[in-house]
Amino acid sequence: MNDLYFTQEQIVWQEVPNEVSLAFLISGCPLRCAGCHSADSWKANRGEILSVDYLRTRLQMYRNLLTCVLFLGGEWQPETLLALLNVARDEFGLKTCLYTGLERDELPPMLLPKLTFLKTGRWVAALGGLDNPNTNQRFIDLRTDEDWTHLFWK
Repeated sequence: MNDLYFTQEQIVWQEVPNEVSLAFLISGCPLRCAGCHSADSWKANRGEILSVDYLRTRLQMYRNLLTCVLFLGGEWQPETLLALLNVARDEFGLKTCLYTGLERDELPPMLLPKLTFLKTGRWVAALGGLDNPNTNQRFIDLRTDEDWTHLFWK
């Protein structure tokens, strides 16, 4: 199992509707979408290692304050991401979300049962992000398969 590295760790309120999320921006994204706002994280192995033990420590610290763990990338190392998702869901009972530039059918199928929410779609500047009604990106509640993208529109 390969290590995942993260360049940012934040508590966020807007990325997953109605959730308080601990978010990790994972480095090493292979997609390299033109105009990506996280291009500084493209380089692999940049930042700190996001180990299972590190995640456990952070989730213990924020116990009863968080409702979700958000991974901004990491699907390119599915076994490692799966181990992290298992900690969040099975050990701490939290919801989980993955922001990916891939489409749902491009993801490793082993990840989907451990995700509560999924944001899909490569960044296309002309179409904008989730806050643009013309976007190609989608935010899905995987429990119901409901498209929540409209919740981001201004």
